[in-house]
Amino acid sequence: MATRPASKAAPARRAAVPPASGKKALLISGGAPNSSLVAGALVAFIDRGISFDVISTAGAGALMGLLYAAPAGGDPRAALTQWQNVGVDDAIYDWFPINYKVFMKPGAAAASYRNALLASPFTRPLFDTFSSSYMQGPWADWLRLGFAAMSPTDLTANSRGMCAHLPFAAQAVDFSAVPNIAPEFYINAYNTTRGEMTIWGKDAITVEHMQAAFAFPMIYPPYRIGDDEYIEGSAIDTINFKALVSDDPAAPGIHRDLDTLVVFDILGLDKLIRVPRSLYDSWVHSIINPLVQLSKDDVRLFELQHNIDAATGKPKRKLLKVNLTAHIPENHWPKMLDWSASNMKLLFDAGYQAGQTFCDEHPALLTPVASPAASESRSRAAPIDAAVSADATMETQ
Repeated sequence: MATRPASKAAPARRAAVPPASGKKALLISGGAPNSSLVAGALVAFIDRGISFDVISTAGAGALMGLLYAAPAGGDPRAALTQWQNVGVDDAIYDWFPINYKVFMKPGAAAASYRNALLASPFTRPLFDTFSSSYMQGPWADWLRLGFAAMSPTDLTANSRGMCAHLPFAAQAVDFSAVPNIAPEFYINAYNTTRGEMTIWGKDAITVEHMQAAFAFPMIYPPYRIGDDEYIEGSAIDTINFKALVSDDPAAPGIHRDLDTLVVFDILGLDKLIRVPRSLYDSWVHSIINPLVQLSKDDVRLFELQHNIDAATGKPKRKLLKVNLTAHIPENHWPKMLDWSASNMKLLFDAGYQAGQTFCDEHPALLTPVASPAASESRSRAAPIDAAVSADATMETQ
């Protein structure tokens, strides 16, 4: 498979040279149910003043990364903290284990219905997820369930997916600010029309690209942009290593001068594979279980094949994995993939502790710099020296 930038000027092909730039990248894997772990860890990074030169994301990692880099309202800490509140109250979830606050009915009528609820001053606090006025608690979740049940839908046996494409994306992310954020930023999606992976840089990312990056089969239908249809990139490539740092002359990475990669991997965990508790839980595991090994293989392949200097046998770059699950109680693991309010909050707290621990372990390596949010009130890290034009989009074929 070859990687080629879709920019006007392709990066020069250079011989592999051990980088020594001091540049850092954050790679965030897919994985929606336990994404609250990532949110908590990112809040810890914000509190410690740490930033990155490059952020590369896949699947649900795209939302977490954009909440960190370009949240609506300009406050990444508040936006990431708010994410833990998308869980369903436990009294409801124990009876009806569906997150109707995240996964919503498809169709034009359903979209109009949601827009009307958002427009009304009486119901807006129930649905403006990232607002400070967002209502929480069991009664608010009961009301949301009632409104969700009354929503129209165009779902039929011929539908290609069950849910609307991330309806709250525009509420969560300030897409107009994305091109101006300090770090280079990437999301991926698999182009099913052409049979190749596509990676969009920050100058190309819109709400549509975000929705395409989330189009996991069956949950969401493929997302059409122009003449092409896309599914979630994380279903194919859970962590996008090669596109950044590959030394393959036929498909050179666009940030080969990076010398530290920090990885948030919430899929490559063997402990996620366990006996399901219900029919619904079985369906969730049918999605997650194959991704566990895929994610582990992605990391291992990068370590053994793409990150070893052939001349010295030593790693070309530091690869640092954040142990996001270190603070999760052993008896809680069967609930790790739940969308319950208690699980989302527990994972957020565990992720925050993991982020703080990581910062303590690497104080010299991760020198504190500015927050990544595009805000005039905050100083920002200098943009990295891009190897391609700012609108670089890569396709793997």
